[in-house]
Amino acid sequence: MNFSFTAVFQKVPEGYIGYVEELPGANTQGRTLEETRVNLNEAVQLVLEANRQLAEESMNGGEVIREPFMLNAA
Repeated sequence: MNFSFTAVFQKVPEGYIGYVEELPGANTQGRTLEETRVNLNEAVQLVLEANRQLAEESMNGGEVIREPFMLNAA
């Protein structure tokens, strides 16, 4: 079984805010719940891309091993 993340949506006067509990930095807002869901998907993708870029920069051309990583529920 693959691990799943938890999206949290909260109603606010301007619409909704949303974030992923397990992924700091993945948060967004929207006028409607559906818009917030779409925006959150984009925010998660941007956080992952930014983390990949930071990792690349920190390697400084050093020797690394890359492999797929799947997290299974305990």
